[in-house]
Amino acid sequence: MNSSVIVFPGSNCDRDIAGALENLQFRNTMVWHKETVLPKSDLIVIPGGFSYGDYLRSGAIAAKSNILKEVVKVANDGCLVLGICNGFQILTETGLLKGALLKNKNLKFLGKDIYVKAMNTDNKFCNKYKHGQVLKFNIAHNEGNYFTNPNHLKELEDKNLIPFKYCDEKGNINEENNPNGSLNNIAGILNDKKNILGMMPHPERMIDQIISNNDGVNLFASLLN
Repeated sequence: MNSSVIVFPGSNCDRDIAGALENLQFRNTMVWHKETVLPKSDLIVIPGGFSYGDYLRSGAIAAKSNILKEVVKVANDGCLVLGICNGFQILTETGLLKGALLKNKNLKFLGKDIYVKAMNTDNKFCNKYKHGQVLKFNIAHNEGNYFTNPNHLKELEDKNLIPFKYCDEKGNINEENNPNGSLNNIAGILNDKKNILGMMPHPERMIDQIISNNDGVNLFASLLN
């Protein structure tokens, strides 16, 4: 399976995601933001980091880059696209995903391990997880507070387009275990066609039992499945 990781000035998780993909035998290519042609790709990943130093607004400048025009085209044609952290922010700025990522509720940067619950495993990103499975991921963001209008929020819930919600280690979903204030404890969303996933937690940091855990492996294994 061919993957491409888009790299911007300020990306700091591009090598992490590349390592995760390559460990699972993806044939990966790193693509600089100034490129105008995408390699043939089954999966495109927009990694975490602080593209352009988060100036103006997180992801806003990156969304106007040369290569993102091509990403939008292939995404609309059905190519799988995964945006993690800053990548999620960039996907909302391009309009490939609806909504916005606002500043965290406590107005502080968060860098810690959290728990999420797998809410929808009927998609190409999550089919190796069990419905209701509790996963331990890492977050590292200042603007992870997902917000959207009431109609779209209802659509996300009704169409089962929320693959992950923040929870506690037992799977309880409540405000107490919502680290950033996201509506309905949303940690990630899918588009209508379920070929685009944006999520704030970092699955690529959880692929090695020795240094963290391997809860992220099945996200990448799902794509190969």
